[in-house]
Amino acid sequence: MKLFHKFGAWVSALPILLLPATAFAQLSKSKETLTTIGTKITDNEQPLPELIGSIINTALGILGIVFVVYVVYAGYLWMTASGEKEKVEKSKKLLGQAIIGIIIIVAAYAISTFVIDQILVATK
Repeated sequence: MKLFHKFGAWVSALPILLLPATAFAQLSKSKETLTTIGTKITDNEQPLPELIGSIINTALGILGIVFVVYVVYAGYLWMTASGEKEKVEKSKKLLGQAIIGIIIIVAAYAISTFVIDQILVATK
């Protein structure tokens, strides 16, 4: 049994150990060096307002996903409470906090989108 666990650990770690070789194989096939890839990335420069807007939108999107997970977790707690008042109250409190969080995130997303759009219009 112990041998089985060791073998399973090695087999599950193998894809992680082989990732650098896979990346290098793709790099050598395309005959691009890391410096040419780096210059391609830096050639795609975004104006500062667009860059800030994309960072804000990404952060708000991630926060939105986190709060949706909280809503699902609170619902799961409520459904598995089996009538215990403490668990039900905890899940209600968590659900209320998650809904308030989602409202705040949506409002922040709307405000930041409006502000970034106005900045882009003003700078063009």
